[in-house]
Amino acid sequence: MEKKKESNAVYLVSLVVVSVMALWGLIFNESFGVLMANLMSFLTVNFNWLYLIAIFVFIIASFILAFSKYGKIKLGPDDSTPDYSTKSWFAMLFGAGMGIGLVFWGVSEPLSHFMNPPGGLVPGSEEAVRFAMRASLKHWGFHAWANYAIIGLGLAYFQFRKGYPGLISSLFIPLYGEKGAKGWMGKTIDILAIFATVAGVATSLGMGTLQINSGMNYVFGVPINAPVQIGIIAVITVLYIWTAVAGIEKGIALLGDINLYLAIGLLVLSVIVGPKLIMVSAFCEGVGLYLNNIIIDSLHLNILSDNSWTNGWTVFYWAWWIAWAPFVGSFIARISRGRTVKEFVMGVIIAPTLASFMWFGVFGGMGIDMISKLGLEALAALPASPETALFIVYDQYPLAVVLSAMTLVLLCTFFITSANSATFVLAMFSEHGDLNPSNKKKFIWGLIQSVLATALLLAGGLKPLQTASIVAAFPFIFIMFAAIYSTFKAFAAESSEAEAEKVEQKVG
Repeated sequence: MEKKKESNAVYLVSLVVVSVMALWGLIFNESFGVLMANLMSFLTVNFNWLYLIAIFVFIIASFILAFSKYGKIKLGPDDSTPDYSTKSWFAMLFGAGMGIGLVFWGVSEPLSHFMNPPGGLVPGSEEAVRFAMRASLKHWGFHAWANYAIIGLGLAYFQFRKGYPGLISSLFIPLYGEKGAKGWMGKTIDILAIFATVAGVATSLGMGTLQINSGMNYVFGVPINAPVQIGIIAVITVLYIWTAVAGIEKGIALLGDINLYLAIGLLVLSVIVGPKLIMVSAFCEGVGLYLNNIIIDSLHLNILSDNSWTNGWTVFYWAWWIAWAPFVGSFIARISRGRTVKEFVMGVIIAPTLASFMWFGVFGGMGIDMISKLGLEALAALPASPETALFIVYDQYPLAVVLSAMTLVLLCTFFITSANSATFVLAMFSEHGDLNPSNKKKFIWGLIQSVLATALLLAGGLKPLQTASIVAAFPFIFIMFAAIYSTFKAFAAESSEAEAEKVEQKVG
């Protein structure tokens, strides 16, 4: 009975918080947008240094845990084996983490930096190309995935090796005990996690709908209007709720595998028809610049001059990744039972980063090659419409219709993967961390995300809601610092116990 009361408290308060924010965004859209924009500006301008330091610390901590003596610790009992094949595991974590973002920004971000570089670089120049690849890989590399790994690693360890609930507040049990983690502080953390997840996925669902609609319009002449967008959301909603209710094995894992095959197919086909030499050059140069400058790029701020580019791109990305960390980290933890710490870090940080690098090398190369096909003036207009830039680029290559059709399908499946993962995690959060939550909660949260996305899309309030989720996630910087300390503390205690046991056995 006590568990039910605790679950209901977090669940009911979360519903109230989400409802209030949604109604505010719908009824008072302008004031809501202004307030959220001002709050976001305040955070990025005054705490840009904190975001940069935090993400850099997450990278360092993750690799220390992986390659230290703690790397052999199992995320589960010593005799446990992984619940999912490495292929399915990677497909699920990659799809939940940022698969859809790569499709959206694979061409658009390098093009944007190429045509609008900061620091006095000449648009369309060789220096602008180098900067474009360096910046794009930074935003989608180790930094992003280490952010997810910090939450996911601690949760997986505490859930499967220590038997703690699947809640963000469980990260605090080694620090404050179960009573402290279950008190007002823990409940507040779990409510913030639910809000950040709902708002983040709802805005992504709405923005993704816009891109799918734009792609259908560009390729097939489907009109861009509210009825079409509502139809897109309705179809995606049915599919992601259905796969979430079907469970991880029968629904989410199966769709994750389909995503992976589609993404590989699109990547390979793009290499076949695209500018191979430019793709390889973009990949090699980008990776070299990224690795060679990782420390200075991680912490770079202009002391006396303008930081608007860093705040608008890097700090915004870091804030957005942190906003997604509660849900993505929790989902990755849920599917990682039986992995070692080293396997986890390699799978969650190294492998997706390499995949992202290849993606930007291929699609960034295709976009940059447009300067020879469209010219500088025409190319400058593409970054202003990121939702259609990829399809415009495809038009300049053979098999454009096939590439566009595959991309539209991939956009849909990646969206379904992110949404069903979030739906599963929200149900977990609402049932006191139950690793197999009820279908009723999955259905309710799935429907809430859909209705919220539709309503705010029609009201033009998606951007303020995205900003609101990022603002609400600001406290997670400190929660993630605590997660690092808590995880190190727990690993050290386990290591000490193991060493003491060995000494006793020798003496015996």
